[in-house]
Amino acid sequence: MAAGIVHGPPPGAGPLPVVTSLAAAPASVYRHAGFVAFLIARLVAVFATQVQAVVVAWQVYDTTHDPLALAYVGLAQFIPMLCLLLPAGDLIDRFDRKRILAASWSVGALCSGLLWWLSAEATAGVTGIYAVLVLYGCTRAFSGPALQSLLPQIVPRAQLAPAIAANSMLMRAASIGGPFLGGVLYALGGGRLTYALCLVCFALGALLLARVAVAHAGPLAPTQGSMWQRFGAGLVFMRSRPIILGTISLDLFAVLLGGVVALLPIYASEVLHVGPAGLGALRSAIAVGEVGAGLYLSLRPFNRHVGRTMFIAVAIFGAANLVFALSTLFWLSFAALLVAGAADMVSVYIRGALVQFSTPDAMRGRVNAVNMLFIGSSNELGEFRAGTSAAWLGAVPAAVVGGLCTLAVVGGWALLFKSLCTVDQFEQAADAPARS
Repeated sequence: MAAGIVHGPPPGAGPLPVVTSLAAAPASVYRHAGFVAFLIARLVAVFATQVQAVVVAWQVYDTTHDPLALAYVGLAQFIPMLCLLLPAGDLIDRFDRKRILAASWSVGALCSGLLWWLSAEATAGVTGIYAVLVLYGCTRAFSGPALQSLLPQIVPRAQLAPAIAANSMLMRAASIGGPFLGGVLYALGGGRLTYALCLVCFALGALLLARVAVAHAGPLAPTQGSMWQRFGAGLVFMRSRPIILGTISLDLFAVLLGGVVALLPIYASEVLHVGPAGLGALRSAIAVGEVGAGLYLSLRPFNRHVGRTMFIAVAIFGAANLVFALSTLFWLSFAALLVAGAADMVSVYIRGALVQFSTPDAMRGRVNAVNMLFIGSSNELGEFRAGTSAAWLGAVPAAVVGGLCTLAVVGGWALLFKSLCTVDQFEQAADAPARS
């Protein structure tokens, strides 16, 4: 019987259960009121995150005039997030995810309030800011995996893939507008105005979660054993599923080795000679490509040859970065980054759906915690890799090597994870055999 088709019941039999698939889904995922409320809540929270990041960085540098102080801003948030992601994943599987997320955003509002207070203290320095950022990093350890694990409980399984695309697209849009507005508001009203706005946004996001209906939640994870034993079970589960392990590790190494964002200032200044305005355009090219592809996928999702398409998208990402690395023409560099952003969004769409479809609801907190750790590591370490490579080899050779390494990773992963290449539809990921 074809997927999603139900024949009538035999005479005298009761009604058959409804079988759903991506083909049987409603026309638009936006028709789900709970999903729309979730998007609005997450949008205002991400907006607050982006605004606050810009304002904190500017305020710290304006106070110290020390580039190393900016490194401590990232470190103060990354270390607690790194330390708490694993136990956070276990708690997210055993308790109400919506309440955990609301509590995380509420503490985020508290952090914004503390930063608002510190911004009025002329003698406060940056030590207090670092302390608040440590607390804020703790909240991110819970909010990130909780967000990813909550989405499959809000929309029906048949609409999970377009919901992931819509969610990713709107978050990229917030990442574009948030920093710009944060800078404008800081210039107009200083830190107090912007931190007050962030406090309101975090609080509003927590309140809006009350309107999010969780209609597709599975049973909570069992509580037997210690926290580390339960998380170890999650790691064993991931290791036994080549689709999950291959998907998240492909993203880790492709971005770690092939990302060029950290090199954009050098290219804008020394290769393309376009100055700060050109740098802004280059950075926006990536975001525009991501948002455009995300909008298309949210309206026209596909569900065929998904494994092969993901590998092709990552290969296009690497090839586009390679074109950028070799280009000396601004329009060609802009177009290459536009294509790279669009290809990355296609990869994000497929990768997110494969991980969600492959993971039981009771295991999603732990799996998404590891996934968030991989994503965070690829971004942070990827920028470090690009910067050190440019210092050793020069910007252009470093970018060329990165693009070639991404293509090599695609080829190597296609051989290591052949079952991932052959996944046709997202639903098949849930039925993929485990590896002993």
